Amino acid sequence: MAKKNFNPKKKRSSAKVSKKPEYNHKSLQQPKEQTEAIRLNKYIANSGVCSRREADKLIEKGEITVDGEVIKELGFKVQPGQVVVHEKNVLKPEKQVYILLNKPKGFLSTTTDPDGRKTVMELVAKACPEQIFPVGRLDRSTTGLLLFTNDGQLSKKLTQPKHQIKKIYQVGLNKPITKSDFESILDGITLDDEKVFVDDLAIVDGDNSTIGIELHLGKNRVVRRLFEHLGYTVTKLDRVVYGSLTKKDLPRGKWRFLTEKEVLWLK
Repeated sequence: MAKKNFNPKKKRSSAKVSKKPEYNHKSLQQPKEQTEAIRLNKYIANSGVCSRREADKLIEKGEITVDGEVIKELGFKVQPGQVVVHEKNVLKPEKQVYILLNKPKGFLSTTTDPDGRKTVMELVAKACPEQIFPVGRLDRSTTGLLLFTNDGQLSKKLTQPKHQIKKIYQVGLNKPITKSDFESILDGITLDDEKVFVDDLAIVDGDNSTIGIELHLGKNRVVRRLFEHLGYTVTKLDRVVYGSLTKKDLPRGKWRFLTEKEVLWLK
């Protein structure tokens, strides 16, 4: 079984950033001081609470007030000077922040956990005063690149499959993959009555048990499910490339700010 031309280590690298950069507001379309009416969900997203889609849910549940009045109208527009409140917190548009974490095992990719388990927010708690949230999810035992931001519009783009954001994973298996299973994945595997295709697949070690896989899908646990469907146990799953970002100079458990150039790549 020949190796394909696939090597995560040779992907485009990114410069290490040790302090919070001053992004160019014009080029990144950063929120400015409000001078005209703005849709309520956009106002909430610009305040770093969540994405616009999640903001719509907060509005529908009656969790947002404007000037003391509960607003449930999705098309409502906030006028300059009006006070928007969520959970007793007055919301104000923040400067947008972009942080990349090399996630270790044992952390949930959520902002909170009712059972008191560790979340990725603990790892970036001292990164910035702005309210950031993870873009998408890596399950508890998966390691690798996880992006955080308060830019709701970018978060929405990166989590929608139609925008074709590239992701590359290194997968450790409990046994060598067979040639027929390797080819089956390349041909497409049917999961839940839907055929799943990957963009690239490669063997990256000598005993055929470590696989590199590239895909654009954002479906829940799709990489694990692909291999489990064929009878393998995934012993290690590490996201090594996300869009144009890599783990270069970013040790496990550490984070860094994105450069302005990297943010523009993602946008």
